Amino acid sequence: MRILKIALLNIIFYTLFITFTSIAIPFLGSLVVIFVLLFPKRLALRRLRRAISWYGAVIIRILPFPFVRLRVKDYSNNDVAGPYLFVCNHRAASDPFLLGVLPYECIQVANIWTFRLPVLGFVAKLAGYLSVREIPFEDFFKKTCGLLAEGVCIATFPEGTRSRDKSVGQFHGAIFRVALETKRPIVPICITGNESIPPVGSSILRPGLIKIHLLPAIIWEEYRDFSPFKLKNYVRDIIAKEVVLMDEGK
Repeated sequence: MRILKIALLNIIFYTLFITFTSIAIPFLGSLVVIFVLLFPKRLALRRLRRAISWYGAVIIRILPFPFVRLRVKDYSNNDVAGPYLFVCNHRAASDPFLLGVLPYECIQVANIWTFRLPVLGFVAKLAGYLSVREIPFEDFFKKTCGLLAEGVCIATFPEGTRSRDKSVGQFHGAIFRVALETKRPIVPICITGNESIPPVGSSILRPGLIKIHLLPAIIWEEYRDFSPFKLKNYVRDIIAKEVVLMDEGK
């Protein structure tokens, strides 16, 4: 029965994914042209980023349903003003699509492979997505600070690569230097359940329940005296503890 479910999931998902993407990407490309021609650049980018979020939300919420279900719990402080720095653990290649659930204008700090994807990589670059590995830190720092000043949220996976054993790896410090400079709230995002959607080294999806927890925002007053090293480990510990509880079914 499980083998049948896996087969059905992959047949249905990839058929819908190819069909949806073949329609959505040209449509998205047309919108980009229209936005650029008719609207100021700032507004065009805002619309493009929201369109990317909607695309990701459809990919993760609708196409694999009911074999893959998504449960989101938001414990963040709604009274804390943004823009936010979203710091996420990294379980699977599907993680970037999951951020489509965020109701904010947002860009991602993505790995190099994201920008090498046909069409999608071009759209990500056009939307201002960043790779800290492809640009000098000084440029990364300047661009992220500029985006936050414009009201754009930044989402990042500071482990740099997905976990292979459900543990939370060590964090890189770049985004935490940005936090200390800009004094923006840090919102930890914990993701579990998608480590087999798909598993490492495979494109075969498995049925499952993906959980996303948005934890309370860490505001400037809480971390103002931290060093980047202390701050990244502080946030990592918060995420690691929550991930354990989520894996235990809590």
